[in-house]
Order: sequence, then C-alpha cells, then structure tokens
Amino acid sequence: MKFFAVLSGFMMMTLVSVAQADNAPVGLWNTIDDTSGEAKSTVELYMEGDRLYGRIIELINPDEPNPVCEQCTGEKLNQPVIGLTIIEGLSFDGDYWSDGEILDPENGKSYDCRIWREGNKLMVRGYIGFFYRTQSWILSESASD
Repeated sequence: MKFFAVLSGFMMMTLVSVAQADNAPVGLWNTIDDTSGEAKSTVELYMEGDRLYGRIIELINPDEPNPVCEQCTGEKLNQPVIGLTIIEGLSFDGDYWSDGEILDPENGKSYDCRIWREGNKLMVRGYIGFFYRTQSWILSESASD
C-alpha cells in the first residue's frame, strides 16, 4: 500500500512539472519601449529546474555599442548588458510566473516580478508593494528561425 502512495505522489509531482514546462514562456521575446513603442531588446527566457530565468541577448539600436550596467549593485555592477540575467527564479503558481525578481538595467533596481500570457503577448510586471509597471513583450521573429 505504501508503494502505491509513493508512486501516486511521484506521478503527481511529474504532472505538475510537465504542466509548468508546458506553460513556460520559454523562447526569445522582444521588449517594447514604453515611450516609443519600438522593440528595445531581445530577452531569452529559459528554465533551470522548475524556475524561469531571462537574459538579454540583443540590444536593438542601442545608444552605445556595448553598454554595461553602471547602476547595478553587487556582482552585476559594470557587467555587460548583453548577457545580463534580468529575470531570476520565477515559479509557476497555476496562473502566473512569480515569486522572483526582474532587474531594470537602466536604473539598476530589482523589482518583484509576475509574468503571464495574453494571447500572443507576454505581460511582464515589475512591482514594489502596490506600485507597479507592466510591459507587453512580443515573441521575437528570430524565435521562429
């Protein structure tokens, strides 16, 4: 009887892991500038275990060729923006990817983060308490190459 209880528990954990992977917005996403509405960068979202992460892999028409995160703190201070991990440790709760952080390399600040899909857009919200900003990211055309 214990064997079946253990087997059932293992199968349930496997199904939860599969559901998380199926709902993961893994791939290349273009961030959109709030002011101009133009694509600003390409972020690669990827899984490590059951957590979602994201790193900048391309800057689109940057003001300078190889910027570094001058406003960041700790190990990210003065690191190149291209290759910088900006989304860390999000977990899936059934509706959203949350319980992790997002870094804004322009100001070096980290915010709590929540991500969800609305149609073909990825909604990315950074927040502190009740104050938040939400961006719509779109699937990168290079993701389909």
